[in-house]
Amino acid sequence: MNIFLLLVISMTIIILLMRRHIYVGLCMLAGGGFIWLMRSGQPLDLLTALQQTMMMGRTYDLVFSLYLVMCLEIALRTSGTLSKMVMALQRLFSSAKVTLAIMPGFLGLLPSLGGARFSAPIVEEACGKLEATPEDRAAINFWFRHPYEFSNPIIPGMIMACSIAQVPYAHFVGQTAWVSLLCFMVGWLVLLTPLRMKSSAKVEMQNKSRTSSGSYLDILLAIFPIGFTFLLVVFAGLNASVAMGITTLLLYGILKALGRQVSLKEMITGSIDKKMFINVLCILYFIQILTVTNTLAELVTAFQAAPLPIPVIIAGISLVVGMLTGMSQAHVAIVMPIVAAMQTGSLTLAAIAMVYGVAGQMITPTHVCFTVTTDYFKADFFAVLKKMVMIEIIVLTIFSIITYWVY
Repeated sequence: MNIFLLLVISMTIIILLMRRHIYVGLCMLAGGGFIWLMRSGQPLDLLTALQQTMMMGRTYDLVFSLYLVMCLEIALRTSGTLSKMVMALQRLFSSAKVTLAIMPGFLGLLPSLGGARFSAPIVEEACGKLEATPEDRAAINFWFRHPYEFSNPIIPGMIMACSIAQVPYAHFVGQTAWVSLLCFMVGWLVLLTPLRMKSSAKVEMQNKSRTSSGSYLDILLAIFPIGFTFLLVVFAGLNASVAMGITTLLLYGILKALGRQVSLKEMITGSIDKKMFINVLCILYFIQILTVTNTLAELVTAFQAAPLPIPVIIAGISLVVGMLTGMSQAHVAIVMPIVAAMQTGSLTLAAIAMVYGVAGQMITPTHVCFTVTTDYFKADFFAVLKKMVMIEIIVLTIFSIITYWVY
């Protein structure tokens, strides 16, 4: 079967099942099972993909990181620190919208798969004074976590891209950093501008006093987990799950020392989200099925054989692979070697691959952050997807025009 037809049918199966409100992970498995059946049909391939999924360090790092993120969220929420921090930020910035735009992005500086789960409760609190639907909240949390994929110096995808494409890191960031600003501006225009503050909230905001020293303590307590984890990952070289484990224990001790009420039992048991863990494991298994059946490799070969300009080929491959894998490291590892082979050291092609690959990530259920966010807010996946597609169309159009005329 033609590789493109195969992928279209697979994605159709996934979408139809998701419309029946079946777990995202199980829908992905159904699509992956169809690909396996058409490409191989050998039970050994399914077992190999499963073995690879369960043997990868990334799998356990992701699962434990998500678990510990939920432990942190419970500690901050039940101690009252989270709500007090949001109130303090709103007084500090005089705008709930600024809080909504800044906090997911700040928490997104730490490259952790599924990390949108940590910023979600902050967005939930900040949206309390705004007329925002669950789909609005999910879209805001998901989008504003990711604008810095093109400028964050510790994003693994950026590091890998420069290394494989053989371009200087500083030059590459200089080529792509403006896209982060573009993503932020378009996201603000589409997602935040339409939101209106509740009338009752306006009166409450007018009666708020200036931020007190106690409020600053709540801000510090709430940003401590991300800041300290960032230091452990960047400077101590620890992986995300170990760093977050240390941070969780420290935060628990600090909150208890300050007399904040937080239940260790509730942290441990309340953070077990079976649905989320099933979804995550199934998504990772789906990606390995694509790898074991050589689906991704054949897709790249088909694009390379197309009679299209090189930039169009790179953009097409990056977008599709980004959608299939949902991770920057994955699409970078697949596409950047092609960039290096076609035009070694080309900043323009490398930038095209990165921007279109990330765009693919932002419009697919294989992106763990997307699944985690829609689950948290109980939002309709397709309603949030429409918002993401609209934003990406604007971003990619502007990026393509500027890249064509400037570079």
